[in-house]
Amino acid sequence: MEEKLKAEEKKIGMTEAWLRKHRLLHTGATRHPFILSIRDGTVDIAAFKTWLAQDYLFVRAFVPFAASVLIKAYKESDDNTDMEVILGGVAALKDEISWFKNEANKWGISLSNVVPQKPNKNYCGLLDSLTRPEVEYSVAITAFWAIEAVYQESFAHCLGEGSQTPQELKETCERWGNEGFGRYCQSLQNIANLHLQKASDDELKNAEVALLSVLEHEVEFWNMSCASV
Repeated sequence: MEEKLKAEEKKIGMTEAWLRKHRLLHTGATRHPFILSIRDGTVDIAAFKTWLAQDYLFVRAFVPFAASVLIKAYKESDDNTDMEVILGGVAALKDEISWFKNEANKWGISLSNVVPQKPNKNYCGLLDSLTRPEVEYSVAITAFWAIEAVYQESFAHCLGEGSQTPQELKETCERWGNEGFGRYCQSLQNIANLHLQKASDDELKNAEVALLSVLEHEVEFWNMSCASV
């Protein structure tokens, strides 16, 4: 049985195997009621504004984490394309922060007055813990991919066939739900899978825990947005 599981993991990749193993949690993170309310056009704009303001703070905390993954790729990966893919993601964060500022202005949100709520603080705490030097690259890149992939899958769903996403929210959904971002997430997943193939048993356990932590924090982040209304 164990050999069969390992063969399946090798065939589909460790990250996909974990997503299938933890399907309920993955679905909770990518098909959360907040996301579904955007897709069906019933979203409360107050909830959206809460998400927007809190996510701006999260992205700022995401920058040093992304930089730490880039450093780990430089030190621990033999494949130069790792750095190139991750560097592209890091470089895009400057534009992303500017986008959040513009959106906040559009919605009348004063970002200077936004205070991080507890779920946001907890999630940022996870990011901070993953920047530690002792965290293996395979673990960090798995978490990095998972964070990006949850948004890609969630917002792509808001753009899929039959969606009734409000016109004023389509730009937000397209930012993470577009095909280009999807290809970027696939590249990150490929990198993670490659390094997980060579990882020790302890590293695999740590990477799976990191993935689960990301999914749990994503659910709580969406919950936080809904709880504002």
